[in-house]
Amino acid sequence: MQPAAPLLPLVKVSMPPREQLLPALERVLYGGMIAEGEDVYRFEAEFAQAFGLPNALATSSGTGALHIALLLAGVRPGDEVVTTSMTAEPTNTTILQVGAVPVFADVDPDNGNLLPAAVERAITDRTRAIVVVHYAGYPADLARLRDVADRHGLHLIEDCAHALGARFGCRPVGMFGDCAIFSLQAIKHMTTVDGGVLAIRDASRLPLARRLRWFGLAKGVPRTEVDITTPGFKYNMNNVAATIGLLQLQGIGALIQAHVDNGRHYDAALASVAGIAPATRVDGAEPSYWIYTLLADDSDDVERRLASIGVAASKLHRPNHLHTVFAPWRRPLPGLDAFYRRLVHIPCGWWVGAADRERIVDALRKG
Repeated sequence: MQPAAPLLPLVKVSMPPREQLLPALERVLYGGMIAEGEDVYRFEAEFAQAFGLPNALATSSGTGALHIALLLAGVRPGDEVVTTSMTAEPTNTTILQVGAVPVFADVDPDNGNLLPAAVERAITDRTRAIVVVHYAGYPADLARLRDVADRHGLHLIEDCAHALGARFGCRPVGMFGDCAIFSLQAIKHMTTVDGGVLAIRDASRLPLARRLRWFGLAKGVPRTEVDITTPGFKYNMNNVAATIGLLQLQGIGALIQAHVDNGRHYDAALASVAGIAPATRVDGAEPSYWIYTLLADDSDDVERRLASIGVAASKLHRPNHLHTVFAPWRRPLPGLDAFYRRLVHIPCGWWVGAADRERIVDALRKG
């Protein structure tokens, strides 16, 4: 008998221990400063240190961080941004938000990440930036994408929303782009309930980024004296979210390692099962396996099989170009079509224990 609801979810919220979190929240909530302040600035420094990033700026969401990154890249109305359709929708609705045109490049049918050659073919004299998503926590080919961006004089923006803790060529993701964004939304590797981080390679861009984060205003200048030179937004993180984030950082290494251990176990255990295959990794990529990407001859059958043992599985995202809002920019994407047809995600996070993953592997072997 099939259960009414999956018992093992595809994604799950992680929070610090109650005995640590609640006193810390009480301190900040009743401390007289709940908006952006020292807790935010401390979180920025500790996040950057934890993940080997330059110049981290905390934001209210990963989407807000991406909006700032596009503006720092000089993307303006009518410009083109080469991007992927295989992502969560905010990657590309944010491109529309700045008035630019999303140009969808094709992806590798074996992992869903942008193909550097397809990116290069999509570049025109109107292109201002490339947005690369490390889909499901599997790093894209950053060495080649960085080379493409440099040869064409374009900004490379890394969307690392799925890929906290992933590495490429022994360096953290986020270190290759001119800017990189991270999501701290509820179900990511790490959450601050909602939030994001913008990493900026060029420190000279930080003052502008900070102003864009806060209405165009410079912090620390009396409001009666400050002068707005460019409009900004309400994208700042607050001290309450930062307090959660600071506690999350204390256990994030072990949490990400649990994702990685489960992902590597699936890589080995499922490689020889007929009808399915693990997603491939480009040379040098070390995934952080936010969710596990499996390719199946019959993805619907995999979902049904796992549902029968109380395990959630799904494609999770819809290719963005299928939405009506992106209809004007649809183009043939045969690699993406092949990837999406076979795609099914299975749980591999910190909540998946050894017995759970063996149950999943056993069900897929029998199926």
